[in-house]
Amino acid sequence: MLQTFLIALGVVSTMLLYAAPGFILIKTKIVSKENISAFAKLLMYVCSPCLVFNSLTRNEFSPSLVKEMLIAFAFIFSAFLIGLLSFRLIFKKKSDNVKYRVYNLATTLANCAFMGVPVLEALFPDYPQAIAFSAMASMALNILGWSVASYIISQDKKYISVKKILLNPAVIALIVAIPFFVFSIEIPSLLDNMIVLLAKMSTPLCMLIMGMRLACASLKNVFLVPSQYLIVAIKQVVFPLVSLAILLLFPIDPRMRASIYILMACPVASVCLSFSEMIGEGQEHASSLVLLGTLLSAITIPVMTLLI
Repeated sequence: MLQTFLIALGVVSTMLLYAAPGFILIKTKIVSKENISAFAKLLMYVCSPCLVFNSLTRNEFSPSLVKEMLIAFAFIFSAFLIGLLSFRLIFKKKSDNVKYRVYNLATTLANCAFMGVPVLEALFPDYPQAIAFSAMASMALNILGWSVASYIISQDKKYISVKKILLNPAVIALIVAIPFFVFSIEIPSLLDNMIVLLAKMSTPLCMLIMGMRLACASLKNVFLVPSQYLIVAIKQVVFPLVSLAILLLFPIDPRMRASIYILMACPVASVCLSFSEMIGEGQEHASSLVLLGTLLSAITIPVMTLLI
């Protein structure tokens, strides 16, 4: 257990160090805050799809793996959905306040890809199936993000988008990857190297953007709002512990159980900020929660790994 703690601590701490250059670039005005969106688009439209594609195609096709992936998807999708709807009921009387709608999303949705993949790779270097589960988590996040989550935060059905569920970069990458995975199509080495490199850029770029956003944020709003610590604790401690308790009821591979548990323990999803920006409300609350959750993941993720 101590070994897993130290591995997770090293990986997450290293990821957080990637935020430092972004913070410095904004503070020294080498990069202006108006340029952050350009970095975010690079992450969303280039690196993230490559990460999803690589997460699936690095595995060899087998019926047993497909079965495990479907189980992982069903569990993660159900956990996210139940979490969103449960906190929707809890915050129902305060739903007119956008802060609580942001809290609703932040208690459940996790940064499964950018944070989850490096941790899973470090903890389970000989179990590539774990990375395939992260692709399933990304798909569940995108489907619910553009349906239930978008309605919760906007309270307007016009933001529910079937087009974006099916045609967002992550889902397109997964659809493209499926025939390569199922038929074991070999990707030309030059193209494969490019995809792998862009996939590996995802986490550093995500953290670079986090550093930039931290440099623009009010430190008071990030660190001195007690309710935000409660939301982060629910998301990064309570939610994964409940998920683990349920997972223990099923006779599945212990490494699969541990992988899904780690994905559930990932920090507040950056899509919370994306949806706030979409409706033009709650950006400050969402940004503060994403930043606080990501910074505190240096403590929460290593501690949570003590249970696997």
